[in-house]
Amino acid sequence: MPSGLFGKKKRALQEEEGRLRRRLAELSRLPTLPGVHLKDEVAKISQRLRELGRVRGRGEGASWEKVKLARHPERPYALDYIGLMFPGFIELRGDRCFADDPAIVGGLAAYQGRTLMVIGHQKGRDLASRTHRNFGMPRPEGYRKAQRLMRLAEKFGIPVLTLVDTPGAYPGVAAEERGQGGAIATTLACMARLDVPTVAVIIGEGGSGGALALALADRVLMLENSIYSVSSPEACASILWKDAAEAKLAAEALRLTSSDLEDLGVVDEVLPEPRGGAHRDHAAAARIVKEALEENLRQLELMKPDRRRRERCGKFRRMGVWRENGLTLF
Repeated sequence: MPSGLFGKKKRALQEEEGRLRRRLAELSRLPTLPGVHLKDEVAKISQRLRELGRVRGRGEGASWEKVKLARHPERPYALDYIGLMFPGFIELRGDRCFADDPAIVGGLAAYQGRTLMVIGHQKGRDLASRTHRNFGMPRPEGYRKAQRLMRLAEKFGIPVLTLVDTPGAYPGVAAEERGQGGAIATTLACMARLDVPTVAVIIGEGGSGGALALALADRVLMLENSIYSVSSPEACASILWKDAAEAKLAAEALRLTSSDLEDLGVVDEVLPEPRGGAHRDHAAAARIVKEALEENLRQLELMKPDRRRRERCGKFRRMGVWRENGLTLF
């Protein structure tokens, strides 16, 4: 079969998948009314989406398998990568306003004859450390600490590396009282304005605005078995279908895997993991991230700051553009 026909078939499958996903979104917005049963139609659409996934080589349940790998308890966390990549790392603490948030770690690192500012989400390995780190869910003081370190990097012309791995920002009452939403927004604004090169690597879970706050970078890289999404599959399923047990279906609909996000243009590069996943070989995973960091920093440091800012902002503005019937919608 000529290659042109392959391309036409692929586009037709993508268009059908797009129509089905839009219909699924429309159904999710309908109010729940007595006597109105949408479950059968949702099930039919979901089944067809699974069939399309198999045709396109995704495989049924593939997205959920990625979710489980991204959450694997032995997967390397930010401090594991820092320890393997940057001997002599100097951690800096506190937001100079309220407290130090251990869910976000950051500090100075020596790398290839230059200094880097490294900032990342940090989970814990056991119950005590997970509780101490708040399961990797930052509070406002964590994001304000990240801002402080970014401004310090800007002052001294130091490139910034962020390691993203969080289920999301902490949603508790105390965090909201201290301005959680504002802290995330000002962190995004801070990253957008930086003159220094910035690289973000999604190393595990990239959940909601809590992840995005550290990922508005010149280059956004993503490990093969990581996930990145506006919501966790469980939360999405609870909102759309009033049932967290539908998390597997939500994972497919969210398109949260590295291959999905590369296709959508949300991430710039997908990094392969050691065979079986990063949890099998921390050192090999760190080498892969280190090599990708070196190449991307080399490219970014050749660019003038105004060009970096312009391309960074342009990249994020292009995300979410929707074209329908010849019209471009934002």
